[in-house]
Amino acid sequence: MPEPQQAPLDRRGLLLAFSAYLLWGAFPFYFHLLAAAGPVEIIGHRIFWSFLFCIVGVLLWREWGHLRRVVATPRLFWGLAAAGLLVSVNWLIYVWGVLNDHIVDAALGYFINPLFTVALAVLVLRERLRTAQKVAVGVGLAAVIVIAVGYGQFPWVALSLAVSFGLYGLVKKQVGGTVSPLVGLTVETALLSPLALGYLLYLEFTGTGAYLAHGPGLTIALSLAGVVTAVPLLMFAAASGRIPLSMMGLIQYLTPCIQFSIGVWVTHEAMPPSRWVGFGLVWVALVLLTVDSLRAARRPILVEPEVVN
Repeated sequence: MPEPQQAPLDRRGLLLAFSAYLLWGAFPFYFHLLAAAGPVEIIGHRIFWSFLFCIVGVLLWREWGHLRRVVATPRLFWGLAAAGLLVSVNWLIYVWGVLNDHIVDAALGYFINPLFTVALAVLVLRERLRTAQKVAVGVGLAAVIVIAVGYGQFPWVALSLAVSFGLYGLVKKQVGGTVSPLVGLTVETALLSPLALGYLLYLEFTGTGAYLAHGPGLTIALSLAGVVTAVPLLMFAAASGRIPLSMMGLIQYLTPCIQFSIGVWVTHEAMPPSRWVGFGLVWVALVLLTVDSLRAARRPILVEPEVVN
C-alpha cells in the first residue's frame, strides 16, 4: 500500500499566522503612541472600541443568530464573561508594563505562558505529564527563581501575564470550539463595555481624559484600539483552521521574541548577567517542550477497529 502523501502547506494560513504574531509583537510601539492616556484609560478605550468593532463584524458576517444562542446558553455566557475579565486584566498589566519600561518582563511572561499552561493541565485538568514536560516545567521554575534572586526584583509583571493569559486559555478551552472568535470577543467585551464607557465619559466630563485633550492624532489612535485588538485575533483564528497546531505552536514564539528585542535593543532595558541566565533557562525549557510536542504529534494514534455487523 503506498504511503499517504502529506497535504501541501496552506501558504495563506501561514501568512495569516505570521501576520497575527507580528502585529502582537509590535504592540509596544502602538501603546507608546498612547502613553499620554495612561494604562487604565487605554484599556477603557480598547474594551469599548473592540466591542463596537465586533458588533459591526457580527452584522457584516451575519453571526447575530450565533451571538443570540451563545448569550442564551448560561455555560457559554458566563464562561465568556470570566474570559473577558481575565483578558482585560492581562491587557491592563501588559499596557502598564509597556509604558513603565517592563517590555522585557512582558516578553518573559509570554515565554513562560506555555510552561504555565502545561502546569494548569496537571493541576486543573488532571493530565499526566511526559518526562520532557516535567523537565521543562522544572527548568522554567528555576529560571524564574534565578531572575528573581539575581535581578533583585520579583518578576510580577511576567508571572501575572503568564497566569492571567493561561487562565484565559483554560476558560476558553472549557467553553470549547462552539463559539466563533468574533462572537466570543463580542461577549467578552460587551459585559465590560458599560463600565469602560462610564469611566471614559467620567474622564471627559471632569476634564482629566486624554481622548480630546492631545490633538487629533491621539484621538484617532485611541479610536483604532478596536481594530488593533480584533484584526490579529481574527487572523489567528483563520490561520488556526488552515495550518497544523504544531506549526502554530512554533510561530507563537515570534511575538515574545519581537517584544524582547524591542525591550533590549530599542528601549534599552537593563539586562544584567543573571537576567540573561534566567532567559537562557526559559529558552532551554521551551526547546524541550517544543521538541516533545512535535514528537508527540508525529506518533500514530491507535484506533480500535470497528466491528461490522
